[in-house]
Amino acid sequence: MPPHPLDQELPKHVDAALAGYLADRRTLGARMEENFGGVVDALADFILNGGKRVRPTFAWWGWRATGGDPDSPLAQAVLTAVSSLELIQACALIHDDLMDASETRRGMPTVHVRFAHRHRHEGWLGEPERFGLAASVLIGDVALAWADDMLFAAGLPNEALRRLSLPWRDMRTEMLAGQYLDVLTQARGDASPDAALRIDRLKTAAYTVERPLHMGAAIGDGSPELVDGLRSFGTDIGVAFQLRDDLLGVFGDPAVTGKPAGDDLREGKRTLLVALGMQFGADVLHDALGRPDLDVATVDVVRARLVEVGAVAAVEERIAELTESALTALDKAPVAEPAAAERLAELAISATKRTY
Repeated sequence: MPPHPLDQELPKHVDAALAGYLADRRTLGARMEENFGGVVDALADFILNGGKRVRPTFAWWGWRATGGDPDSPLAQAVLTAVSSLELIQACALIHDDLMDASETRRGMPTVHVRFAHRHRHEGWLGEPERFGLAASVLIGDVALAWADDMLFAAGLPNEALRRLSLPWRDMRTEMLAGQYLDVLTQARGDASPDAALRIDRLKTAAYTVERPLHMGAAIGDGSPELVDGLRSFGTDIGVAFQLRDDLLGVFGDPAVTGKPAGDDLREGKRTLLVALGMQFGADVLHDALGRPDLDVATVDVVRARLVEVGAVAAVEERIAELTESALTALDKAPVAEPAAAERLAELAISATKRTY
C-alpha cells in the first residue's frame, strides 16, 4: 500500500501550516503596530527558509504510533499542533545564536546580526549591536509565545489538549534548563563528559525527539507502555543526534552546515567530543577552545589531533550504541501502526548518520 500523502510529504504540509499561521499573525501584528510587521517578517524568514522539520515529524509519528489515522477528521488539527514545535525551535535557535555570538545560521546572517545591520544602515541612535541583541531576544520571545497560541488553537479535543499539556510543559522547561546549563558549563570551563551528556539530554534530546514523540502519543491517548517505549527511544536517539551535530560542528562542511568550519571550537562549546579529546590528551584544545580568531589552519590541527587520540572514534562508538539501544526500545514498544515503527526506525538512522 503506498504511503499516505500526509506521511510522505509531511515537511511540506508543516511548512504550509506555519506559513498560514504566520501570515495571520502578521496581519494582526500590523494592525496593532505597523512597525511590528518587520518583526513577524524576520521570524517568518527564519522559520520558513530552512530546517528539516525534525520535531514535528517525530511528534506526527508519535501520534501515528497510537493508531492515529491521517484520513481522520482529527489529522489536520494534529498537523497544526505538531507544527507549533517549529516555533519552539525558532526561539531556541535565535537565542542560542545570540548567546554564542554566532554570525551565520544556514548560511545567512543570524537574527541579531541582521537587526544590527539594519540599525547601522538606517543611522539610528545608540549602538547597533545592542539593538540587534534586543530585537533577537524579543523575536525569540514572540516565537515562544506563538508556539503556545498555535498549539492551543489547533482544534484538538479538550481531552487531547489536557493529555499533551504535561509533555509540552516539561519540554519547554527542559529546553531552557539545558540552555542555561550549557551557558553555565562554558562559564565554569567544565569539560567533563558527564556535563556534556547532561546538556545533550536536556537541551537537545528532550525537545528534539523524546517530548515530541511523547506529545504525539499523548494526543492519540497511547498506553503507558507505548509512551515509555517511545520516550526511551527518543532519549537515546536525541542524544545520538546531538553527538552527530557535535562532530559536524568541528568537521562539517560549511556548505552543508551553514556555519564556518570549526565554529563550535570558536564558541568554546564543551561537547562530549571536546571532553573526550581533553581526557585522551589532545592538549591543543586548551589553546584553541573559545578563541573567536581561530583560523582554519589551527582548526585542521585540532581536527587531526581529535582523530589521532581516538576522541572521534569514541563519539562514533557512543552514537552507534545509543542508536542500537533506541531501536531495541522501539522494537519492544507496542506500536499500533506498522508504518510508524518502520518510519521511526528510518528517522533514527537518518538523524544519526548525517555525513561531514
